[in-house]
Amino acid sequence: MIKSIPLNKLVQSPRNVRRHRDPAADAELKASIAAHGLLQNLIVRPAAKGKFEVEAGERRRRAMLALTDEKILARDHEVTCLVLEDSAEAAVETSLAENFHRLGMNPADEAQAFAALVAGGATVEDVARRFGLTVRFVEGRLRLATLAPVVFEALASGQITLDIAKAFGATSDQEIQARVFEQVTSAYYAPSADSIRRMVLSGTIRGSDPRARLVGRDAYVAAGGRIERELFDDDDSESWVDVALLENLAAAEMEKRAKALAAEQGLAWVKPTLDSYASHDLVEGLVRLPAEPAPLTEAELARLDELDASYDEHAAILEDEDSAEEAVAAAEATIEAIERECQDIRAKPPELAPELKADAGMILVLSRDGTPVLQPVFYGEREAHVDDDDDAVEVVPGDGSEGKRRAALSKRLVDELAMQRRDVLALHVASDPGLALDIMVFTLADADTHDWRSRAATTLRGGVPAGPIIGFEAKDAPASASLADLRSGLDDTWRSGEDVSTRFEMFRALSDESRAAWLGFVVARTLEASLNMAGERHIAFQDRLGSLIGIDMAQWWRPTAANYFDRVSKQVILDALTDVGGLELSSRFASVKKGDLAMSAERVFAGTYITEVEVRERALAWVPEVMRFAALSASDAGDESQGSDADCVANDDHQPPSEVAA
Repeated sequence: MIKSIPLNKLVQSPRNVRRHRDPAADAELKASIAAHGLLQNLIVRPAAKGKFEVEAGERRRRAMLALTDEKILARDHEVTCLVLEDSAEAAVETSLAENFHRLGMNPADEAQAFAALVAGGATVEDVARRFGLTVRFVEGRLRLATLAPVVFEALASGQITLDIAKAFGATSDQEIQARVFEQVTSAYYAPSADSIRRMVLSGTIRGSDPRARLVGRDAYVAAGGRIERELFDDDDSESWVDVALLENLAAAEMEKRAKALAAEQGLAWVKPTLDSYASHDLVEGLVRLPAEPAPLTEAELARLDELDASYDEHAAILEDEDSAEEAVAAAEATIEAIERECQDIRAKPPELAPELKADAGMILVLSRDGTPVLQPVFYGEREAHVDDDDDAVEVVPGDGSEGKRRAALSKRLVDELAMQRRDVLALHVASDPGLALDIMVFTLADADTHDWRSRAATTLRGGVPAGPIIGFEAKDAPASASLADLRSGLDDTWRSGEDVSTRFEMFRALSDESRAAWLGFVVARTLEASLNMAGERHIAFQDRLGSLIGIDMAQWWRPTAANYFDRVSKQVILDALTDVGGLELSSRFASVKKGDLAMSAERVFAGTYITEVEVRERALAWVPEVMRFAALSASDAGDESQGSDADCVANDDHQPPSEVAA
């Protein structure tokens, strides 16, 4: 029996089979009920004191209760329910069937539904809010709706997975999508999403591509671009071969247009993109600024009144059954034109408050016809909070001191700095064979100590540590370049031996100097990456070595925008400026934007910024605390004689590292 029951009369059933909750899904359900009402009846059984126990629909009941807390629904809101009169066992079975046989929507169905809503005038934000979803999720589904029909049908039928469909969406060219789909469906093997993504992004593009229309055929050919044209091809169907060149030309043109528009509109910046929409990655870290359409002028209001009167006249013709067909057709055409003109008048671009415009920006997208279009949305830059980054690492001094300032660096930056610091230490070890020999002998002798409290300082098995980041190279780093030069100067004639024994004999025949150089190098290349900070990147023995050698990190590594300042928060940069020039220096840059601040800091610490002599000297000697090799502690002073002997080993009868590297 179907019955309307007040919400406050519905209670949870102890027999409901659903025991676990999903907060995200519950939020989506609440938003759906708020926007569309209850679309599916609850199933209930009579209980004591006039109450009804909800056997199926507990999530819906909770969602409605949450809406009552938000004053959206009344507590006695009438809820349509199916009332059961059967046994408790049957109620459990009903609850199970209702939940067990529920089928989630196919991503293709979701994409079509969202696209229909957007086509009807809803914004992406509206759709996300009404269904309790994220904007990014809705944007992803809308991207699926633009897939080539053959790919979209495969997704809808379950022939391909959602990940595979997303890989096809790596390009907006439906022809490429369809061509690659035909190739992979006839292939012997099942391709992965990564392989499909590479296939759709490679090859050629058509002359009708928005990028091609933006750049123009003449500019592309003048830059060295190649075009392949078959017998029946026209300008739109011809194939442009050099896709990378076209991308660069299109990006440069969009950048030029963006700068011109920023100056024309009085904006702080305009970000260009070759996509037809502003992707989530493009606007990440930005916040929308409030903007309202400009008010209508008196002339526009008067014109709207005229159009309304004309609309009524022609609508009367359509309503009159005696109107001639020609008159009806003319009236329909006129009404369509009136609606277009009214829409054009009302669709005025948004305006931003003058006090916000100087710091605001917009996104320049590339339309389907190759025309740059400025999206009517204003954005402001949101200050990055490094401390809130899940990937951030708090830098704590490796010696455990509490007085030193702490900073938060990204994990990748920590790893990169550790590898560059390792190369500086490696260069000095490689330049001092006597010290390298001591390190090797000591490490081998100490291997059976099993000191679980400390990490091994080297791999000393002949292997080369890959480092925490695969493929990273410290470009323009003096230590890394000098280390490579040292390697190229080694005598490797012994490598020509046909077998191990022969190569060993040839190696033993090298001069003492050559073999000593090899000793220093093979020991140096085993060094692990470390930093002067607490945590997994800290290796105390390497700090001891660096301090023993007396390495001046400022001579080998300088902070730049690329390798440091762009990678840390604004406050970390200002702290560094305070270290070398006090508050007087840092206050000069307090109001500077992060990007400009990083470039200015690079100049300060490179010694090219005009400032006081003593400030310049301190800046040239400054490196982050994590890059320094910690000084020897007071407890090490008692071993002064041993340290002196070590110093003799390190420096006696050997050139300094700078001379060797040169």
